Amino acid sequence: MTTSRSALLVLADGRFPAGGHAHSGGAEAAVKAGRVKDAADLESFCRGRLHTTGLTSAGLAAAAALGLDPYELDAAADARTPSPALRAVARRLGRQLMRAARATWPSPELDALAARFPRGAHQPVVLGVTARAAGLGPEDAAHCVAYEAVGGPATAAVRLLSLDPYQATAVLARLAPEMDEVAERAAAAARLGTDALPAASAPLLDLTAEQHAAWPVRLFAS
Repeated sequence: MTTSRSALLVLADGRFPAGGHAHSGGAEAAVKAGRVKDAADLESFCRGRLHTTGLTSAGLAAAAALGLDPYELDAAADARTPSPALRAVARRLGRQLMRAARATWPSPELDALAARFPRGAHQPVVLGVTARAAGLGPEDAAHCVAYEAVGGPATAAVRLLSLDPYQATAVLARLAPEMDEVAERAAAAARLGTDALPAASAPLLDLTAEQHAAWPVRLFAS
């Protein structure tokens, strides 16, 4: 399989119509609670998310890109997502990504996954199968997820805090070496099989996701 770096850019592009722009990755709840007030707080928040839920999701995506059983991986994703609100979000985003992926990179594997999970598989699993359909490898899929783990909250913080977008971009640049590290760890674990995948957790994100889901008014879906 020939890797296409251009395909990687398309998949990682925030303008890819997969629905991620409507989600803050927990940043909205953190801003309201006063835990994220400026660029320094945003960097700490993104770093924590990257090394916990980001690592876990990157492992799932890398495993799916390798061709591991996506049904087994979806069950593994469920087990690693204790928050019902976040499980629902992951499947909703998976369903939206699936629509975009099947239109962009038609694939029997994507068709089979869509048929098995009509209400949506977990988004990292769909992303990994999408990466495979696009000719990408496990490291590519893991890099997409690692970037997404911090890019979403950084973009949301610009809107939530009226944060200078240059500062938000600088946060992402400073985290770049750690994104690479997380992607490499995730891909290495994926090569050892489903049982070896990371299961790092972020209990505060789980708790605040449940609270956020109950807000009558909010800017982001999660």
